[in-house]
Amino acid sequence: MTQDLVIGIDSSTSATKAIAWDRSGRAVAEGRKGIGLANPQPGYFEQNPDEWWDSAAAALRSVTDQVGAGRIAAVAISNQRETFSAFTEDGTAIRPGMTWLDERARPQVVRFGKSFGAERVHAISGKPLDVLPCLYRMIWMAEQEPEIFARTARFAEVHGYLTHCLTGQWRTSTASADPTGLLDMTSGAWSEAILDAAGIAVGKLPALARPGARMGEVTHAAAAFTGLSAGTPVIAGGGDGQCASTGAGVTSPGSAYINLGTAVVSGSYGHSYAYDRAFRTEKAVCDDGYIYEQVIRTGTFLIDWMAREMFAADPAAERSIFKALEAEAAGCPIGAGGVVVLPYWLGCMTPYWDPYARGVIAGLSGSTRRGAIYRALLEGIALELAGQIERIVAATGGAIAQLTAIGGGSDSDLWLQILADASGRPVCRSPAREASSLGAAIAAAKGAGWYGTIAEATAAMTRPPARTFQPEPNNVARYAELRAIHADLWPKLLDWNARLASFAEGVPS
Repeated sequence: MTQDLVIGIDSSTSATKAIAWDRSGRAVAEGRKGIGLANPQPGYFEQNPDEWWDSAAAALRSVTDQVGAGRIAAVAISNQRETFSAFTEDGTAIRPGMTWLDERARPQVVRFGKSFGAERVHAISGKPLDVLPCLYRMIWMAEQEPEIFARTARFAEVHGYLTHCLTGQWRTSTASADPTGLLDMTSGAWSEAILDAAGIAVGKLPALARPGARMGEVTHAAAAFTGLSAGTPVIAGGGDGQCASTGAGVTSPGSAYINLGTAVVSGSYGHSYAYDRAFRTEKAVCDDGYIYEQVIRTGTFLIDWMAREMFAADPAAERSIFKALEAEAAGCPIGAGGVVVLPYWLGCMTPYWDPYARGVIAGLSGSTRRGAIYRALLEGIALELAGQIERIVAATGGAIAQLTAIGGGSDSDLWLQILADASGRPVCRSPAREASSLGAAIAAAKGAGWYGTIAEATAAMTRPPARTFQPEPNNVARYAELRAIHADLWPKLLDWNARLASFAEGVPS
């Protein structure tokens, strides 16, 4: 039987999807199984690592049942980033996994930044001080769960754990290791300086492989669970954000992707290592290079929140409300009649790195209608992105000529036109509905020997834009004025936000 398919395993926060792709980037079969999420106390978000594997195995079994194991040339993993757990050498979880949503390690972030140096950790890891990287939750474990920390034989993120389940080897991709905050971004190796300061033994971490490299083969035991053939190559993929970039075709300088999902994640490609508070730097799922990434923690999350909490609509069951809101918002002028939104409902990552930041709706009047508020929400996210794109250009010296939109929010014509006008750049709607899985599959295609490089595989397996939204010159000028107002708003509100946060926590001002 001809091995004419590769599988991209997309293990996200809520579910694992396994999708079989052919040489042209056409999805042939798909399997899916959900993953539970626990919130045992405020700020704690955990998952059972067994579910990472159970969901992946079930999704793979669904695909192999549809197409047959003999057609699969290789598999690769795209995974939720900054999520990890502690394991015995044989892969038994010692404690629940801590997900990227978890915020318990805020004090450890502050203390490590003071002792090691905030600028130093940023320069080495490409990550500004923030609660997201696994590093700080590992330090939390050492302080709060010393017995568990001492018993741990292996710390592994989702990619490393699934690779172990599939191959029996503790290996992971550098493009999944770097979001942990433990990788030296210039050498591509685990950072001895950071590990020594944190008290983490390098022998407790997975071995590293570059995206597209062969990490091992499916074992007979894993074959029995997944339906894959024993011996199927397992290829290094990467974090879901970097895989999405590759799946969107962003593998060379001059372009960027925007994933309009629950959070809004965008990134541009560059050959050279650079770091700046305007972005966090990730290893690209490519033959070399980096992704300069921006994150707004509320994207379609905020749209759903607004529908549910302000308009009393169930965003899952009453999808028609969004069509109505889009029509009403399209009828509003640029600037939404003076309403401005700062989308910091879940804190702010780029560019302010303030986990205590809170959202703002400003400029309301008795004449404000819901369509204006909805438009202000879309504009607020677009203005954030536009400003951050200019910061990346200034910090790296590389031009960004166009943007490629993916994710559920890319279905909105209005939002994509606002993004084009606010950024002054064409916005292409990608036809890739599952860009993270496709990016992993592209790495698998290279590892299977279908193509000589990931860049060649990307060119063969990604398709032209479904539609391109061109910036309208008059609108670009108007949004430039609005962006200047928007950029000034948060710095003027910093003291106000800090006082409100202290008040909410019962701290006297």
